[in-house]
Amino acid sequence: MGSTTDPTSKTSPPSLPLIDISPFLSPSSPPSALTACATALSTACTTHGFFYLTHHGLPPALTTRVLSLARTFFTTATPLEKRLITRQPPGHGYGDGARGYQPPASNLTAGQRDAHEAIDWYRPVLPAETPGLTGKELTFLRIYGDYGLVRLRQHGGADGPLLDEAGAPLQLGPEARGRVPPFALLRGVNLWPDRPAEFRDVYQVYVRGMLALGEAVLRAMGDALGLREREFFVGKSRESFWVMRAIGYPPLPAAGDGDGGGGISCGEHTDYGCLTLLLADETRGALQVQARDGQAWIAADPVEGALVVNIGDMMERWTNSLWRSTRHRVVHRGEGYRVSVPFFVEPDFEARVRPLEECVARSGGVERWGEVVYGEHLVGKVGGNFYEGET
Repeated sequence: MGSTTDPTSKTSPPSLPLIDISPFLSPSSPPSALTACATALSTACTTHGFFYLTHHGLPPALTTRVLSLARTFFTTATPLEKRLITRQPPGHGYGDGARGYQPPASNLTAGQRDAHEAIDWYRPVLPAETPGLTGKELTFLRIYGDYGLVRLRQHGGADGPLLDEAGAPLQLGPEARGRVPPFALLRGVNLWPDRPAEFRDVYQVYVRGMLALGEAVLRAMGDALGLREREFFVGKSRESFWVMRAIGYPPLPAAGDGDGGGGISCGEHTDYGCLTLLLADETRGALQVQARDGQAWIAADPVEGALVVNIGDMMERWTNSLWRSTRHRVVHRGEGYRVSVPFFVEPDFEARVRPLEECVARSGGVERWGEVVYGEHLVGKVGGNFYEGET
């Protein structure tokens, strides 16, 4: 996703801007509050491309539980439990080349292997399908088919009934899922841990909260740019092909003689899509944001009650580089096991992304980017992220 630089270089101390998003979460906010938030957001996106988002409305009990569930899985799951939901190449069982657990060093950034493990989830391909399958459910499907999975649920196993995004009961079986493997890249079903038992249910609540928050931030961004169509970004993400990751970072070994020999937790990169909302634990000194000079690194240490937010490549393309997607990396050399859960608010899979005329006019009158279809862009990126150099 980007060229890798020396992860041992000194980190710069300045902090990132803080943006209070609450005016865009309330229908009764006065125009002055909306304007103040949009102005601050414009400055943050122009100068850094990264900021802290405060007063976001996510319950602390929920964010704490999301992190603790991820930590419990990464640190206590057995090898078999991890293997049952491991990402598989397209056409292999329930694999689609993207969804599922990734063992340490299986993710590639700029051709180098990152020292972390993760689970990746994506928007369900069909609106009426199940939110995904646990390892136990996958086993029942493989052995007994859909009938066996329905019987498992009827007897109260594997977390009970599933709910759709509106919280209504969701019927299982081929009528609801609508699809059976083999799956093409990115077109499969999400895979979930069996333990902790409430993992999937809690994360489904979190997904709904993040989509609502992401919509508010995108609306604020339309105002921040002064777009005639202030709902433009919201309209392009009505069926956001969102991505969510739970990532576990063990401490890196000590670097060798200043040559970066200790490895890197996640290599230098920009994000593919629109907007990233990052929930992270209290670990300091790990997430680093490249300053605009391209040399210094800013420590994006956690701020209590805030999310770390950054804009991605699609937002840079839409704004004709008025707002730039900022390079960042993770270098966890501290103590303890770091956990983060980034949520990527993306355009619709079929959305066409090209510079907006208003942004082109304000940036010299020349389009710096061509048009892409977001889903095609994502397929190319994901393929390179997991399969570059694999045999």
